[in-house]
Amino acid sequence: MNILKKYFKSITQSTGKTRRILGINERNLHYIYPHNPRRYFPMADDKLKTKEVLKNSGVPTPKTYQSYRYFFELQNLEQDLAPYDDFVIKPSRGAGGNGIIVVVGRKGNQWIGPGGKTHDIASFRKHFSDIIFGVFCHDLHDTAVVEERLIQHPDVINLSPLGLADVRVILFQNEPALAMIRIATEASDGKANLHQGGIGIGIDLETGRTNYAVLDGQQITQHPDSGDSLIDVAIPYWTEILRISRLAAEAVPLKYLGVDIAVTERGPVLLEINVRPGLAIQNANQRGLKKILEDGPSLRSLMS
Repeated sequence: MNILKKYFKSITQSTGKTRRILGINERNLHYIYPHNPRRYFPMADDKLKTKEVLKNSGVPTPKTYQSYRYFFELQNLEQDLAPYDDFVIKPSRGAGGNGIIVVVGRKGNQWIGPGGKTHDIASFRKHFSDIIFGVFCHDLHDTAVVEERLIQHPDVINLSPLGLADVRVILFQNEPALAMIRIATEASDGKANLHQGGIGIGIDLETGRTNYAVLDGQQITQHPDSGDSLIDVAIPYWTEILRISRLAAEAVPLKYLGVDIAVTERGPVLLEINVRPGLAIQNANQRGLKKILEDGPSLRSLMS
């Protein structure tokens, strides 16, 4: 049974109301296709284009240190990286956390990852080449991006000690409909991706507190690695997270979308926009999207 079937089964068993669940076909036909013109997909699918669109919107995004679109640009890679002891390498059009390398420090000619894994300039040059070749975006070409490493807020580190968490908010017509925080586990290799073993935790839109957690479609209450409670945890900067989500939605011509936001020491920072946000957020909240969207997203409809 795949994760999609698991979360449909989970919601059905707990609520008994399958009519509240939004399925993939209905999501595509009633929300994505009518409200997200395909010509605007690149501004969400490409992280560099997303930053360009949002630069005057008031939405904070990670600072870009370097970008590489062509192989010949890599000849100065070692010199380009010399000023930075910590950073993140990612494909501009990657998805699901694939192709991301996090660097937390440097010792001599070696860069160090979160788990102590080391990288040298030769391995970086190969990885950058793979990104440019499109290995992580299922296409023939991509851009390799080097950007600042975000430091999580201490309260979020307690919730997600093994990797950067992100808050996913789904918005319709610029208004939040559902939200969850995705956190890393040992099984997910430090990535907050539900399909790779990450945990999805529903967040009450009104209070900003976590209310339900799922791992591989099954309910849990504690982090499987740390043992810490995942329920009734306050997410820092919650009002600001919702404000930034709305600002991002208003800045793009996409009216059904997901925004992913990291909660850092200095406040929320938008990581990316998704024009095809997944539906596992329903399981993480034990609440179907269908009725929320039909009623029109609002705190009032979420409380019904």
